Amino acid sequence: MVFATQAHAQQRKQLSNKNASRQAKALYAYLQNVYGKKMLSGQMTSNWGFDELKYIEDSTGKLPAIRGLDFIDSAKNNNEVKYAKQWWRKGGIPTLMWHWGAPTTGGGYENSKKEIDIDKIFEEGTPEHKAFWKEMDEKAVLLKKLQRANVPVLWRPFHELNGNWFWWGKQGPERFKRLWRTMYNYYVHDKGLNNLIWVLCFMDKPDPAWYPGHEYVDIAGPDTYKEAESRIGMFNGTKAIVGDVMPIAFHECGIPPDPQQSFDTGAKWLWFMEWHTNFLQKVPTTHLNYVYHHDLVVTLDEVPDIVKDYGPKPRSVFERIWWFLSGQ
Repeated sequence: MVFATQAHAQQRKQLSNKNASRQAKALYAYLQNVYGKKMLSGQMTSNWGFDELKYIEDSTGKLPAIRGLDFIDSAKNNNEVKYAKQWWRKGGIPTLMWHWGAPTTGGGYENSKKEIDIDKIFEEGTPEHKAFWKEMDEKAVLLKKLQRANVPVLWRPFHELNGNWFWWGKQGPERFKRLWRTMYNYYVHDKGLNNLIWVLCFMDKPDPAWYPGHEYVDIAGPDTYKEAESRIGMFNGTKAIVGDVMPIAFHECGIPPDPQQSFDTGAKWLWFMEWHTNFLQKVPTTHLNYVYHHDLVVTLDEVPDIVKDYGPKPRSVFERIWWFLSGQ
């Protein structure tokens, strides 16, 4: 489906990366057009021990528009790249996060909660500096594989930044912002990763002190697993920081929001992403069906041909030929 562009969508900013790929530009244009009118469904997949996508399809007859993936295990990260490619080719939208073990501590979730001296990352010759840049390069290689395959990515690093449990958030907003800007500049300007849409994820209560700036962010929003947390409060809290220049998403949740209630109260999330395994299994199937069949929710079967419908058009016959030969 192609939505008619509304005035507020026309006023929104372009991607922060002016050299963004055709696919990234198309995806962002689609997201901008959906924002405020529909909410995309999203599901984090664990890819171990439980098939979240099959569970949703068996429960609702539908599949989510967005599939969540995680660079949490170096031994399995190539599989995450493969799943991202498959999901894009299936007509869906991949989002990637990174439970990054604190540099020098090893990988995995528990190591992502360990604390290191972040300042040492920026001191040449330190173990922290060497480990940080080694892992940055490793992930850049993986993301480059997706770029070569013409797959755009909703890239969500350093998530739950103000939650104070991951290493990147344990030493305050200034060090976090330095990490974010360092990654952005290295991946965009040095590595030429033009397929990334940069997604910033607050926890519970968005805090402007942690915001790295419009020039480094394309989509922002919170996540929470607290049912008592005000959804409209989180939405408005994010909007107070980013203004009306980018979409706002609900990055992680323990139970999908009620789409009607969300829109009625003004919390017009661009998407929601339900967490994996037992979080999904605890959601009542009646609620899951209600959400996935709601008119305000976009499921996989309703996602258009994004590049065809929203991609920039070639300005010349030579550009058309180049796009054709390069697979774009």
